[in-house]
Amino acid sequence: MMPWGYTVPAVAAVLVVVAAELLVLRTGLFRQSAYWITMAITVAFQVPVDGWLTKLSAPIVQYAPEAITGWRFPWDIPVEDFLFGYALVTAVLLLWKRDESGKDSA
Repeated sequence: MMPWGYTVPAVAAVLVVVAAELLVLRTGLFRQSAYWITMAITVAFQVPVDGWLTKLSAPIVQYAPEAITGWRFPWDIPVEDFLFGYALVTAVLLLWKRDESGKDSA
């Protein structure tokens, strides 16, 4: 059974952001190496911070078990956190890129 509380919104957020780029905004962000480097840097910082916040031995942030898949990687990070992080950072960059391209044509 797929958890609705956190997993479905996390997957939906990724799908909406990717669809927005591919079907509406068309900024070309996904073709830029700077974007993928940015995502790698984001994950590099997310792993130690999120790992510390969600470690099962002494969690600062707790999730209702029925709200997540229970898949945790690396350490004790729920995979849903990576989905939301990806969607959030990508959405911000897409909007920034859209605004940047709008200024060039004005």
